Amino acid sequence: MKGLYIVLTCIISSLASLCVAITPNTNGTFDVLNYGAIGDGSTDDSNLRGNITAPKDIEAWKFEYESELLWIQFSTISGLVFNGSGGQINGQGAPWWLKFPKNQEKYRPSALKFKECQNLTVFNSTHFNSPKNHISIHSCKNATIYNLQIIAPEDSPNTDGIDISTSTNIQIMNSTMETGDDCIAINAGSSYINITNIFCGPGHGISVGSLGKGENYEAVEEVYVKNCTFTGTSNGARIKTWKGGSGHAWNIKYEDIKLDGVKNPVIIDQNYDPLLSDMIGSAVEVKNVTYNNIKGTSINGHAIQFFCDSNIGCTNIVLNDINITKVDGGETHASCNNAHGTYSSCYPPVSCFS
Repeated sequence: MKGLYIVLTCIISSLASLCVAITPNTNGTFDVLNYGAIGDGSTDDSNLRGNITAPKDIEAWKFEYESELLWIQFSTISGLVFNGSGGQINGQGAPWWLKFPKNQEKYRPSALKFKECQNLTVFNSTHFNSPKNHISIHSCKNATIYNLQIIAPEDSPNTDGIDISTSTNIQIMNSTMETGDDCIAINAGSSYINITNIFCGPGHGISVGSLGKGENYEAVEEVYVKNCTFTGTSNGARIKTWKGGSGHAWNIKYEDIKLDGVKNPVIIDQNYDPLLSDMIGSAVEVKNVTYNNIKGTSINGHAIQFFCDSNIGCTNIVLNDINITKVDGGETHASCNNAHGTYSSCYPPVSCFS
């Protein structure tokens, strides 16, 4: 299917009604071709309008738990334009968070997934309270995502704003994300990711990773995060990799970042699972990471933290024009383990570089 254009503007109380009576197929999916969409690359299919609200009760979702848990998915489409036109997608995730709390997220569904799409555009939509992550971008090429608002409580588990995996040439910009986990997470197999003008908070920041879980080979490269604001987040610019994994996180840049009361403003954690032994023998390589013009406040003194593997370490870490002070006026400091790099015009100074 090519050239599908989706618009959400009128009110929908549940997936059982989409401005007209819609009945799911036996596998729980909806075929928009049954409701007037043509999908021929030229016909305007934008009259499928509405807000989409998930069922309140978990039982009403009727999932088969041995399969991938998804609510809404668009797959294998070239040229898809998803225009929210002010519409909303409400996952009503609270019952899921209660029944399957943190570390049981595999039993909760993602709200919206774009899989194997090329030349994708997503814009002008609001996303509330997904049971798990709000938007997944998986195995996509050439996507532009902008003017989104993503909202979930600060204590909602694993409610990432946007998760990117196995995708390339993805641009995300001009959006606001308030979540209980990463505002944006850049996961394995992703490259040439450009993120600009994002307001993040609360949440866990904009993260590369985690990478290498389960001793897997996983790689991310060519990530550019610019002109973003972190407010009250647990992390700001974060890279996280698991002990025992392999692969790399290369050529990553955070630039023109504003911080307001962030717990861990700049952090690389190459030992993401502290329970694994330091002698496990392998780690995901982290190198060529640049932080430029990062300024603002931290709620504690740990402004810059580089916790790197004792065998591989983090290399070519560059910091320029950094000024991170403590909210209460106290001193901040930098701490390093096995990190190598340079810094200039940097407070706190990274004198711990080896």
